[in-house]
Amino acid sequence: MDLKQIFIANLRKFRNKKGISQMKLAERCNTATNYIGEIEIGRRFPSLPLIEKIGRALEVEPYRFFMEEPDAASPALEEAIALLSALSDKTRLGIINRISGPPG
Repeated sequence: MDLKQIFIANLRKFRNKKGISQMKLAERCNTATNYIGEIEIGRRFPSLPLIEKIGRALEVEPYRFFMEEPDAASPALEEAIALLSALSDKTRLGIINRISGPPG
């Protein structure tokens, strides 16, 4: 499956999972009602700013729209993010520096 097809499948999946109609999603993204439908049938493809709006409307990180199995990797990633968020800024910075090396 190419990235466009993966995006379309995930958009439908996340939208349906939230129980949001195409019309409601379009309203939340401040776009034309039929535009979401055209995206979902592959006639149009959204810009990056619209992908970000769609992500916010569906409470999904934008990168997850492009993952072949977004839910398979998601729990581990979300757990890691939650753990990092719970740490102090100093501790978080120390971990990042150990992984990537000090800035500069």
